Amino acid sequence: MNIRESIEQEVLVFDGAFGTYYTEKYPEEKLPCETANINHPERVLTIHREYLEAGCRALKTNTFGAYPENLGKADQEAVIKEGYRLAQEAAAGKAYVFADLGPAPGNDAPERAEAFCQAAEIFIRCGAQNFLMETNCSNEGIPEALQFIRERVPDAFILVSYAAFPDGYTREGFYFKKLMTEISDTGLCDVVGLNCVCGSRHMGELLGRLGGTDMKLFAMPNAGYPTMRGNRTFYDGNAEYFASQTADFVSSGVRIIGGCCGTTPKHMELVVGRLSGQRVPKLLRQPAHGTAKEPAVRAENPFFEKISQGKKVIAVELDSPKDTNLEKFMGCARDLKEAGADAMTIADCPIAQARMDSTLLACKVKRELNLDVLPHMTCRDRNINAAKALLLAAHAEQIRNVLIITGDPIPTAQREEIPSVFQFNSVKMAAYLQSLNEELFEDPFRVFGALNINAVNFDSELKRAKKKEEAGMVGFLTQPVLSEEAKENLIRAHEELSGKILGGIIPVVSERNARFMESEVNGIHVSEEIIARYVGKDREEAENLACEISCRIAEEIAPYVDGYYLMTPFQRTKLMRRIISGISHLC
Repeated sequence: MNIRESIEQEVLVFDGAFGTYYTEKYPEEKLPCETANINHPERVLTIHREYLEAGCRALKTNTFGAYPENLGKADQEAVIKEGYRLAQEAAAGKAYVFADLGPAPGNDAPERAEAFCQAAEIFIRCGAQNFLMETNCSNEGIPEALQFIRERVPDAFILVSYAAFPDGYTREGFYFKKLMTEISDTGLCDVVGLNCVCGSRHMGELLGRLGGTDMKLFAMPNAGYPTMRGNRTFYDGNAEYFASQTADFVSSGVRIIGGCCGTTPKHMELVVGRLSGQRVPKLLRQPAHGTAKEPAVRAENPFFEKISQGKKVIAVELDSPKDTNLEKFMGCARDLKEAGADAMTIADCPIAQARMDSTLLACKVKRELNLDVLPHMTCRDRNINAAKALLLAAHAEQIRNVLIITGDPIPTAQREEIPSVFQFNSVKMAAYLQSLNEELFEDPFRVFGALNINAVNFDSELKRAKKKEEAGMVGFLTQPVLSEEAKENLIRAHEELSGKILGGIIPVVSERNARFMESEVNGIHVSEEIIARYVGKDREEAENLACEISCRIAEEIAPYVDGYYLMTPFQRTKLMRRIISGISHLC
């Protein structure tokens, strides 16, 4: 009976964890466990055989992290060949052997596909017929790798699994059901599933959300959640509980069960015992549960409604305070609303210097002034948990617009003291927020992005902007137009992008200010013609000139924008009121 026929009639039980179990048995080992294939093959054979003795009928090769980036001086080909040979030797024809491919390194789909294919090619030369691509957080590179394997081993049996948190999202911000559906729909893999991150109860809840699916499923939960003791990770979950919860996956349509981090031969022996003699029920798809969204109270969003109706809007940026005194900020915000601003944007710690939180401050402005807000949210300072927590709170506070940016890097001298996070870039954060809109927020966020019209390589900037649109962004706020080149790039953006564009305008308030922005502020280019006009001007003359130039720029770019993004210099709201008054006829 081949493996495809087998899982129609009975549950296939995989082994449990290799890496964490190896560390538990050999705590003195400092090298990656995959190198044991070469350095300590007897240890690898012992672990494989322990799982077989526990009743497991499928083994993963000890190659989860067998990529050059992870192996140090060890040779990838040697590690994979020995890993496959040892698993085959242990199985001795009595268990299926799966070529184990952990998440591929790389910054984009082509790099990850190349890493997957390079490893898969070695397995194929070893004669591998079964493949497990596990612990994935996105689908980047996976379709290409599946196609690569299918072309070389047409009858290969391939499993693809994802590592999702209890809320269903991976660390890269993708919803597990969407990832599984996308790969299943390619027709290139046999079974899709979940592994790692979650314990058995939470993984069971995620599987329950898949009711009604025709996808064939497998699951490999962790042995609970880890604790740290003496800089080492331990899993203290109860093995009996793990087995009882995991065996229940069968009722959700799971036909392949295994264990991930923290599981041992003992865990899997108990799972086998629970499943022994149990008839596998015919797959009756149950309705999905746990995915219904609560009916939302729609928040008013006049800013987005106005721009959607084809009317020009004015969004004004005001820097948040560096201390706890809000009196001046709130006074400025009130002035700008009275002057006719449609929305206020608040930067998120620009140039990586701490200020009052932009989103919390936006909530206060929205609540107390009834002024629409567009808080900036950077990817620099938050991981996926912090980002979601902030978005949940912002949504509850009726915030419905957000500007997603990658964020300025931490200055080099501070990086050891203040590490960046950068779990996302702006494209991935937008895709994550779009997924939250689909699965969680009935009244969605409108996601905007930044567009650097002063980029040296504007072709690349436009290409990236199109990716942002694909990720769900509905519009862009541009860097300021202070040169002919910037205006020409803005016209190109208008012609090539589908999203709304708010043209950036920042009043230059002195020659010194102009030279500082030109020389030291990333993303701003001030033409020499403009700089020259400020030479010798006093404050009053310079402000008059700033108002004149800003209004002229607004007039020139009017045919190519859906509104204006005004940046307030040094909280000079009187100047901004003059500019708003001077451009109001354009809106």
